[in-house]
Amino acid sequence: MKKWISILFSTLLWPLSISASPPTYIQGESIFIETGVTQPDRTPTWYAPMVAKPYAPVFEMLATRGTRGRYNAYTYAVTIKDMIKWHGHDCEGTSHAAAAAKVAFGILFPDGIIDRSVLWGISGTSPCWSDAVAFLTGARLQYGNLGYFKNKDYGHAILLYREDTNMAVLATWKQGINNIPGEPVVLPGKINWKPKIDMQKVIDLKKEVKKAGGKPDPYQVDQLRYYQWAHVNDVLSHPLEDSYQAKIIKNFKWEDWIDPKKVIVSPHKRGDIPLKNYPYRDRPIQQPPASE
Repeated sequence: MKKWISILFSTLLWPLSISASPPTYIQGESIFIETGVTQPDRTPTWYAPMVAKPYAPVFEMLATRGTRGRYNAYTYAVTIKDMIKWHGHDCEGTSHAAAAAKVAFGILFPDGIIDRSVLWGISGTSPCWSDAVAFLTGARLQYGNLGYFKNKDYGHAILLYREDTNMAVLATWKQGINNIPGEPVVLPGKINWKPKIDMQKVIDLKKEVKKAGGKPDPYQVDQLRYYQWAHVNDVLSHPLEDSYQAKIIKNFKWEDWIDPKKVIVSPHKRGDIPLKNYPYRDRPIQQPPASE
């Protein structure tokens, strides 16, 4: 997986090397962040059985210390299980969005440290996907750095933008694990393995449930849940690059991609990141002499 990400990053980044901006920091040179120091929660439970699958993504997240602090010296681990708790329920959308984000982050952050202070994100209007983007990036509507795709064909894709390097990556599933009726896969990749669940059966069932107008057959509800549960666990039993794909967007402009009708006109200035690189004092604080 790491070898694949390294090759993909080098291949895709090369054409952009002239216009790319320098990163906020370089791990091991201008900063040292310790990773792998918190244990990811990979214990399966009824609402997150997929978290124990071999390729369920784990994210090493970097944030600032408090609302006016510097960068932390450590990352913290995040899994799909954490995302489900925040989103409110487990669903195939959260798992797919997490997996697509993992592939995109491999390009944006080749050192494996996901810096939430430099990220913007775009998703479709599904809360499963938009919550995943907001949770992993720290982007928010009120900051003006969380948006929704203008083109509805991208409803089940995500776009992550790293502002310090001026790089944007579009990520989505490959043809063969997609199961949204009437929605195309917006990148050309196709899977080369056979899912246990026939995606056409899932698409047909989703159509039938929708056609029922809020009153589907009870068995259809159970069957759809089974299909989605089995599908997610199946997908995360394979390397993520077998099922998901990503592409660097050249000459990216935020306004070209977002729906202008779904933005806050006057976004708030983000207050938790201005001091992330603030210098340290030259010497320890001197204590005043003790009174005699």
